[in-house]
Amino acid sequence: MTKADPGFGLERIGQIAVPVKDVARAVAFYRDRLGMKLLFEAPPGLAFFGCGDVRLMLSAPETPELAHPASILYYRVADIDAAHASLLDRGVRFEHPPQLVHRAETYELWMAFLRDSEDNLLALMQERPVAP
Repeated sequence: MTKADPGFGLERIGQIAVPVKDVARAVAFYRDRLGMKLLFEAPPGLAFFGCGDVRLMLSAPETPELAHPASILYYRVADIDAAHASLLDRGVRFEHPPQLVHRAETYELWMAFLRDSEDNLLALMQERPVAP
């Protein structure tokens, strides 16, 4: 048994895996509708997208216990209203338009939830500065 380093702590996510039923359909959605950059595809049925410093991996579930919707991914956007309008024009299905979900002293948090081609729930988020 090794002694834990008290200074160690996980800090950054390198990759997120999203289980999908149909990889080709999901690739088309993330690339063409969400406008994400497809980095590469690899056998057997893997697709990798750039998402800032994090890679997003789409793949069919390897086992039955992994065949369920993904965790909710929250995408930061500079202008949630413009992002919502752009994605609506591309046929993206939203649960509701952007809504104020939290008001803090220095910002307002706005969110809009949407569904991908595999029915996974995703979200757009924007922190709008509040004028002093």
